[in-house]
Amino acid sequence: MSRGITFLQGRFGRVGLIDLNVPLVTHAHHHCHVLVKVFGADGAFRVRGVRYPLTDDRAVLVNAWEPHAYEHCSTDSTFILALYIEPAWLGEIHAQLSVSGHPRFFPQNGVPVTPRIRRVADDLAGAMVSMTDTSYQRAEALIFDLMIAVIEPFSLWKETDALRGGGLAVRYDPRIRKAIGILRASIGEDLDCDGLASDCGLSRAHFFELFRRATNLTPAVFANELRMEAAFEGLANTHSPIADLGYRLGFSAPGHFTRFFRHHIGVTPSQYRKVVDLREGTQV
Repeated sequence: MSRGITFLQGRFGRVGLIDLNVPLVTHAHHHCHVLVKVFGADGAFRVRGVRYPLTDDRAVLVNAWEPHAYEHCSTDSTFILALYIEPAWLGEIHAQLSVSGHPRFFPQNGVPVTPRIRRVADDLAGAMVSMTDTSYQRAEALIFDLMIAVIEPFSLWKETDALRGGGLAVRYDPRIRKAIGILRASIGEDLDCDGLASDCGLSRAHFFELFRRATNLTPAVFANELRMEAAFEGLANTHSPIADLGYRLGFSAPGHFTRFFRHHIGVTPSQYRKVVDLREGTQV
C-alpha cells in the first residue's frame, strides 16, 4: 500500500513526500503543481491524456486545473516529491509570480531535471524526513528555491503582460461562474448535473460543453477537487473524527471517504492526518 512519508501544509500550499505504488484517478488542482521523483522505480503522469515519464532525469509540471492522473509502472514503489503551491504565496514573494495560477504558465508538462532541481529537491526531501522548527523553516525556503529552479527555465513567468488576468476565472461564462458558486456552497451534497444545468438556464449538453471549455474539467472532477481541498483542511486543522468529516463531505460511509481520498492522493485520510505537519508559514 502507498504511504505518505510526510506532508507539509501551510500558506505555501502543500508539499508531500509520498511512497506511491498504485495509480491515481484523474484529478486537478487550483495549485501550481510540480512532481519530482526522489528515488525508487520510474513512474509516469498522464496530463490531458498525454503520458509524461517521471524518472531520475524527467520531472512533470502541471498547470492549475489541468486534469492529470498517475500511472504506476512497476511492482516497486516510486518516491515522489509533490508540490501543490498556492499562486498567491508566490505572488507575495515576487509580484510577477502571481501569474503562476495561469492555465498556460508551464508550456511543457514534461521537462528535464536540471542539476539545480535535483540538488534542491534532494535537500528538501531530506529536510522533510525529520521535521523540527529549524528544519521546517529551512524546508519552506527550499520549497521556494525549488519552485524558482523550475519556474526560471520552464515557465512563462516573464511574459507577465500576456498572462496577467488570463486565468480561467476571467473566461468563465457568467452561467458557469454561477454553477461554480453553487458547487462551492454545496460540497457535501450529491452532484446533480441536471439540476445544476437547469439552475444556470442551460441544457445538460450545453452546460457540460461550457463547463469543460471554461475549466478544462467535467463538473464531477471539479466538484471532487473542492471535496479534496475541504478534506485536507479538515484533516489538518480540526480534531473532528474522520468519519464525521467524511459524512460532512457527503460520504455515506467512512470506507467510501477513505477510498475517495486514497484514489486521489495515494494515502488514506488517517495516514494523511498522522504525518501532516501544519504550521504557520513564514516569509522566505
